Amino acid sequence: MTTKDYKEILSDIPTDPGIYKYIDEAGTILYVGKAKNIRKRIGSYFGEKKNQNYKTRALVRNADHLEFTVVDTEQDALLLENTLIKKYQPRYNVNLKDAKSYTYICIKKERFPRVFFTRRVIRDGSTYLGPYTSKFRAKILLDIIKKLFMLRTCTLNLSESNIKKEKFKVCLEYHIKNCKGPCVGLEKQEDYDAKIGQIRNILNGNFKPVKEYLDSLMMLYSDNMEFEKAQEVQFKIQELKAYQAKSMVMSNTIEDLDVFAMENEEEKAYVTYLKIVNGALINTATVELEKNLNIKEKDLMQFAIDNLRSKFNSVAPEVVVPFKVDIIEENIKHLVPQRGEKKKLLELAEKNLRYYVLQMKKDKATRATKQTSAERILNTMKKDLQMDVLPYHIECFDNSNIQGTNPVASCVVFKNAKPSKKDYRKFNIKTVVGPDDFASMEEVVRRRYTRLVKDNESLPQLIVIDGGKGQLSSAMKIIKELGLEEKILVIGIAKRLEEIYFHDDPIPIYINKKSESLKVIQHLRNEAHRFAITFHRDQRSKNMIQSVLTDIPGIGEKTTQKLLAEYKSVANVRDQSLEALVSFLGKANGNKIFNYFHHADRIEPETENKEMANDKNMDKSGD
Repeated sequence: MTTKDYKEILSDIPTDPGIYKYIDEAGTILYVGKAKNIRKRIGSYFGEKKNQNYKTRALVRNADHLEFTVVDTEQDALLLENTLIKKYQPRYNVNLKDAKSYTYICIKKERFPRVFFTRRVIRDGSTYLGPYTSKFRAKILLDIIKKLFMLRTCTLNLSESNIKKEKFKVCLEYHIKNCKGPCVGLEKQEDYDAKIGQIRNILNGNFKPVKEYLDSLMMLYSDNMEFEKAQEVQFKIQELKAYQAKSMVMSNTIEDLDVFAMENEEEKAYVTYLKIVNGALINTATVELEKNLNIKEKDLMQFAIDNLRSKFNSVAPEVVVPFKVDIIEENIKHLVPQRGEKKKLLELAEKNLRYYVLQMKKDKATRATKQTSAERILNTMKKDLQMDVLPYHIECFDNSNIQGTNPVASCVVFKNAKPSKKDYRKFNIKTVVGPDDFASMEEVVRRRYTRLVKDNESLPQLIVIDGGKGQLSSAMKIIKELGLEEKILVIGIAKRLEEIYFHDDPIPIYINKKSESLKVIQHLRNEAHRFAITFHRDQRSKNMIQSVLTDIPGIGEKTTQKLLAEYKSVANVRDQSLEALVSFLGKANGNKIFNYFHHADRIEPETENKEMANDKNMDKSGD
C-alpha cells in the first residue's frame, strides 16, 4: 500500500475511536491495531520513512488495503483488538498473541460463592463480569468488595457430608481471619446470599441498593446496642461513597446480544454484525450479498443472520435488527429498538456499515485504475518505442548455423510481457545454401507471417529481430511484401551496445539500461538465441549420426537405431570389440561396423572435441 493509495482514501477514514486492519491481496489479516482517532493513527504509518522501523515499513509495503471498525470508546477498541488478535494471530502483531486475555471477575456457582479474578470464562453457570481492560482498576473494585463483605476464599468441598472432623479445626482457624465461616455453620446461608446479591449490584454499577442494605444493617446493629459493629458498617458506607464509580463493562443491562444492520444497493446488499458478549463488543464482521431479481430484503437479512451466527458460534438469545425478520432458530427473540442502549448499538452497526460500503466503493474505483505490472511495462515500452498501441503480443527471431551447416531459426513469443512457450516455433532453413543470415531471415519471416495471414490468426504488434540493420532490412522486405508494415512495428537489437534500430531510420536509439522495456527486449533476444542454439545442436547431432552409421555399406536405418538404443552414442559403438558387435548384430553386420571404424579410419578421434569447440564459439558469437 503506497502513500498515494492512503491519500486517496484519507477523507473516508473516520476520526472516531475503533480498530483498523491491514490486509494483503489474498485477504489475510497482517495487523490489527486500536486507536482513539483512527484517521490520525493510520496517518502515522505514512509519515517520514526515516522515523519508521523496518517492521512498519514492511507492513505497509505488503498490505493491499485497510479495513476499520468504529466503536464508542477507546476501551471498547481495546477489547475488540484483543479478540481479533487472538482469533487471527496476525503476522505483524506481537502483543496479545499469547494465551492471556483480559480479566473477568467471577462469582462462582457453588453453595457459598467465591468472588475472584479469572482470565478463563467457563460455561458452568457461574457469573462473569467484565472483561476489564485494566486489572489495576478492577482490583480496586474487588478490594472495595472485600472491605464491605467478608467472603469465603478457600477451595474446600463444602457439602456437609465431606467436612471431616480433622479439617474442622483448620477451616475454623482460617475463617476467623478471613471470613465468617459459612461452610462450618458460623454464618447463615441467607445472610451470605444477601451479601452476594449486593456484590452483583456493585459489579453492575447499582450502588443505591447496596447503600440501602448497609444503612439498614447499621441501624439494626445500633438498635441492638452493638455500636462497634454499627461503626464498622458506617466505615464501609464511607468506603462505598468514596469509590463512586461504575463497573467497567460496556453495558450494565445488556448481556449476550447480536446486532445486525443492512444497506441495500441495486445489485448488492451489505450486512454488518456486532457480537456482544457479557455486555462487551468482542467481534464484528461484514458480508456482501449478491441479489437475485426477486429476492426480498428480509430474506437477505435472514440469510445473513443464520450465516453469521453459525460462523461465529453465537448463542445469544436476542437479535437486534433494523426491521422485522423471520428467525429460523427457536427461542430466539428479535427486536427493532426505538430507544435506549440497544438502539445505540444498532446505530453503531449502521455507522460502521456506511464506512465499510464507502471504502469498498473507493477500493474498487482505485483497483479499476490501478495498473498491473504487465500493463506498466507495456506502457513503458509503448512510450520508449513511440508506438500507437500497447505491444501485448511480441515475436522475436534468431538464426543459428556453423559455417552454413544445419541452418535453423527460432521464433519466440511473449504475451503480456511474459514468455508464451506454447507459441514458440522452430524452423529448418530450406531454401538457403551456405552461411547467409539475411536470406535465412527472409525465408523464416515469410513462412511465419504468410501462414498467420492465411489462417487468419492474430498478428503481433511488435517484431524484434536479433541483429543489426542488415537482418532488420531483410525482415522488413518481407513484411512490406505481405502488406503488414502498417500493422506491425519491426525493430532490430544489436548486441554490442544494445542499440535499437528502426527500418526507416539509420541512427539507432538507446533505451535507458534500467528501463523495464529494455529488459523485456533483452529477455526476448536471449530466449530466441537459446531456443535456436538448442534446436541447431539437436539437428547437428541427428545429422552427424545419420552421416556416420548410415554411410556404412550394408547398414540401414533400423540397424542404426538398434545400435544407438544399446550403446547411446557413435563413440561407444566405435569402442566395442569385434566379439561384442558380432554377438549383438550377427557376424555379417558386426564385421562391417568393426572394419569400418578400425580399418577405414572414417572418424577422427578429435571430432567430438571439435563439435564442442564449435558450440562454444557459437555461444560467444550469437550467430
